Formats: sequence, C-alpha cells, structure tokens
Amino acid sequence: MKKIIVFTLFSFFGYSQNNPNPGYWQQHVDYKMDVEMNVKNFQYKGAQELIYTNNSADTLYKVFYHLYPNAFQPGSAMDSRLQTISDPDKRMVKTFKVADKEVKESRISTLKPDEIGFLKITNFKQDGKEAKTKVVGTILEVELNQPILPNQKTTFTLNFDGQVPLQIRRSGRNSEENVALSMTQWYPKMAEYDFEGWHSDPYIGREFHGVWGNFDVKITIDKAYTIGGTGYLQNKNEIGHGYQDKDIEVKYSKKTKTLTWHFVAPNVHDFAWGADNDYIHDMILGPNNVELHFFYKNKAENLENWKKLQPKTAELLEFYNKNIGLYPYKQYSVVQGGDGGMEYAMCTLITGNRSYGSLVGVTAHEFAHSWFQHILASNESKHEWMDEGFTSFISDLAMESVMPSSDGKEENVFQSAYNNYRFLAKTGTEQPLSTHADRYDVNRNYGISAYSKGEVFLAQLGYVIGVENLMKTLKRYYSDYKLTHPTPNDIKRSAEKVSGANLDWYLLDWTQTTNTIDYGIKEITENNSKTTITLERIGRMPMPIDLLVVYEDGTQETFYIPNTLMRWEKPNPYSLTRTVLGSWDWASPTFSFSIEKPKSSIQAVVIDPSGLMADVNLENNVFEKN
Repeated sequence: MKKIIVFTLFSFFGYSQNNPNPGYWQQHVDYKMDVEMNVKNFQYKGAQELIYTNNSADTLYKVFYHLYPNAFQPGSAMDSRLQTISDPDKRMVKTFKVADKEVKESRISTLKPDEIGFLKITNFKQDGKEAKTKVVGTILEVELNQPILPNQKTTFTLNFDGQVPLQIRRSGRNSEENVALSMTQWYPKMAEYDFEGWHSDPYIGREFHGVWGNFDVKITIDKAYTIGGTGYLQNKNEIGHGYQDKDIEVKYSKKTKTLTWHFVAPNVHDFAWGADNDYIHDMILGPNNVELHFFYKNKAENLENWKKLQPKTAELLEFYNKNIGLYPYKQYSVVQGGDGGMEYAMCTLITGNRSYGSLVGVTAHEFAHSWFQHILASNESKHEWMDEGFTSFISDLAMESVMPSSDGKEENVFQSAYNNYRFLAKTGTEQPLSTHADRYDVNRNYGISAYSKGEVFLAQLGYVIGVENLMKTLKRYYSDYKLTHPTPNDIKRSAEKVSGANLDWYLLDWTQTTNTIDYGIKEITENNSKTTITLERIGRMPMPIDLLVVYEDGTQETFYIPNTLMRWEKPNPYSLTRTVLGSWDWASPTFSFSIEKPKSSIQAVVIDPSGLMADVNLENNVFEKN
C-alpha cells in the first residue's frame, strides 16, 4: 500500500507544471542518495545517482554542481566577503577591542581543519564513464564526455565525503542552542539551467536557486538521533522516534548502533534535515490532512512555547491556503536548528530559544516561504525581493490574523516595511532591486531592499490596483506559476490580467531603478468662490493619486487622478463620493483642478489617506487650515 501511495504522489506532481508562458520549460532531476553520518567527528559519506532530464532546446556540453560546504573554509569567497564588507553578519564574526577600537574578525578565518566544512567529490561518472571535473570554490565544473541533447536524459553518479562545519551560517554542527546537526546545503546539488543559461553562482552568503525534481534519500545515523526535515519518511515503524503507528512498539537491537532513515520528496528543489539526540517530536494534523511535525530540544523553559506553537501553525496553514492557494504536499516540519530562521522544501530550521510571539512570528515567515520560494520558485539570487518581500507581506497579514495586535487598531500592518524603505531611500546609498543578492554594498541595504522594499511592492500594488484586486492577483499568480520558476514579469502580468491595468511602469521603476515617489500639495488658491488645488510631482516615479478633501461642515469627498501610463481607473476604495479627474501625464510636473467651493470651506486636503503609497516625504502631503 505504501508503494502505491508514493507512486501516486510522484505521478501527481510529475504532471503539475502549468506555467502559462508560451514555450516555457524547466529542467528536471531525480536524486538517489545513500548517506552515512558519523556523529563523533561530524563527517559523512555518500553515494549519489542523479538522472538529469534536459527539457531545453539546447545541447549541454557542461554541467555544474554546488558544493556549498566549501564556503566554510579560511580564504573562501564567503570568508573574504566577511572581511571586506563594512557591516558583516553578526553571526559570522567575532568582535573584540584593540586599543579601544572595535575589531571584527571572520569566524570562518579561524576555523581549524576539523572544524571547517568541505565536500569532496570522487568517482564522478556520466552513464558509467568517467567525466572530467574541476572544483572552483563552491562549484564543481563538469566537462561531459557525451553532450546532453534536447529532450534527452543522462545519469550522473558520484561519491562524496563531507564535513559539517561548526555552526557558522544556516548549516553546521553544535549550534548555540546545542542542536547537533543542521544539515542544509549539504549535498552535491545540480545548478539550475534555464532560459537565461546556467546559474552557477558561488556561495557567498545569500539565497539559492535549484532544479525541480524528486529525491529518494537514505540517511544512516546513530540510533539515538531523531531526524526531521524534507520529505515523507518511508519506514516509520522501523524507525520509531514518534513516527510509528501508535499500536506498534519499536524494539531496537542492542547490537544495532545505527538506523537508516528513508525519505522520499516528490517535486521539490532542495532537501534539508536536522538531527539531534535530544529532540522531542510532536505531530498534529492540519487543514487538508497535512501532517505538521515539530522537532525541538527537550529544554524545560521552552516546552510550553513549542506546544502552543503547534495549533498556531495549523492556523497559519489555513490562512495561506485561503489567501494564496492550497499547500500541495502532505507534510511540513518545523525543526529547531540553524542560526535564525531559514526555509527549505517541506520544512524550516529555526532557532527555538524564543518568546512565544517570536516563535510564532518566525514560523509564520518561514512557513510562508513554502509558497513564495518552494512552490513559486523564483531565482532568489537575482530576485531576492520576490521571495523575501512577498513572504514578509503575507506573513505580516497572517500574524495580524492569528495573533492580532492588542488594541486592534493597527491600520497599516506593513508600516514597519514602509518606515524601513523610507529610511533607505533617504540615505542616498540605495541600490536597485535588480542588484544580485550577493552584490549589495552593505548588508543593511540588502535586508531593507529584499524584505521591506519587496514587501512594499505588494502592499503598494494594493494602492495602485485596489486591495481586492491585489489579493486576487496573489491567487492568480499562484495558480498560474506554482511548481515552476516565475520571474518578476510574471507577477506583473498576473496583476494586469486580474485588474486590466497596464503596470509595466510600476515594475520597472520600483525594481530596476531607485526612483522615488514624492508628491506634494503645491498651493491652494481661490478665485470667484472656486478653489483650485495644485499638486506637484517632485520624485521621478509616477503614481495615480487618491486625494481626500475634508470640509468645515464635517463632510468629506475624494478625488482620483489616474496615471496615464496605466490606461485604467481604480475602483473606488472608499465609502465616500469620488470624482475621477483627468489623467496626469508623467511629463507634467504639476496638476491642477477646481472645486466649486470657497477655500474657507476646506478644513484639510490629504494625498493618499490610506498611507499605502510609499511617498518618501509625507510632510508635503497634507494641507490643514490653521
């Protein structure tokens, strides 16, 4: 019966690609790995078979693998970056004082040979014949002995020896919370080849991009250790550790020192796991019968928070299912490990020594990545704002739903993101969102750009096309592009199809430039008992304008000035009388219109009463009578 279930899962996912872009294709991989982990010296050995399907129209003469653990060695590109960037990640440096001056030292630079990470490849073959390989940092370059023709398959086999580094970044051993193994970016991983070509980026510290495929992974480890992570465990009753059926008792042989855990993960683009000999393992059923697993250290002061987290995770799943689309897998695991929070296929690794609110918050964010990255698999290295920003947007909404603010008066749940963006825009050091994730001048600017400016992209899109259209756009985007590799143009096209607006200008200015939005009320004048309001565009980026006018008698009305580039009018978002004015061309620095009332009757005029337009200078957005 189990074999039939697994076959059904693979069959279902194998035919689920539905990207509507004409001519779209994506490569496919089938991994089989057998791994033995030595928990005494934190070294592991593995054998990998990878069947690679070339769905492109190109003939491939080379392939590339990621060897991520090699980044955790003195002299690596990651080490060099830590030593040269002005604000290195605090988790990856040691800070001390020399002659009253603060000095930061890369933790990677001081790793000893038995503390570094490495991944060594041997016996590499293509279809049973040796192929020439070369290691360059974290990339394995392979010259194929036989080109891979379009729509053809080839089989790669290799052996690998790895060492888990001391906890430095995401992956590692013996974390600050004493989790033994955080096994992320741990295996030889095929680089992605798509319509842009190869994405064989070195691992310097940022995010990832992977090939869609199926994983069949066997991990042999000390029998005292519990594993949680990607995939469906195939031998639950043999393993025990809280997985087995309740009426089956697992008895371990005293002679057996290890257990082999067998996982299958259909149609994912990564595989991660955590392991510890002190994990508590809980499981609850969430919406749509999704198994929600929790693996956390048996630490008295954290137990209550981890227990309370579990029903909240089910609520989060329900929220994301409703507002984006159904989670397509039947398992998700929240695993204590890593060095903060990081998303992976069907699981996340998070630090667990947190307050209850923080624990729910980090889970909300990382779980949301299952939709915005592990189902809608954008290229995180090139378009980091699409996964981090969109995840921040939906997880902020989710947190307000499952853990609403105490006063219930939060008008803009995205306010923090807007504040961060405005701060960055005023520093004069902002780089466009099209900047590669590894190549921001400072880490702070990367964080604000990817998370906050990316979040504002969606929140502000709600201002541009209307909140109802925005939420419909997210569902359309998910429906059209799930289990594929969407690009920035795809979210724009989804919004255009839902709303009918032209939005090329919005995507261009917000993501490929550092143009800012700045509109102001220039003057309000009266002539023959009529009031003329003149607005000015100070920033380079055009927008449609919602304008609120409040009168002395307490009445209010709104005016809408369409952006000519949109060729479209937004539905009235307010329960007030609205007048639609003529369009404002970008080339015109000012826009004027008249009201058939004297200036003395006007109490206030407000540009964008919603606060969803990311105007960088709010001081000139309001006129109030003295």
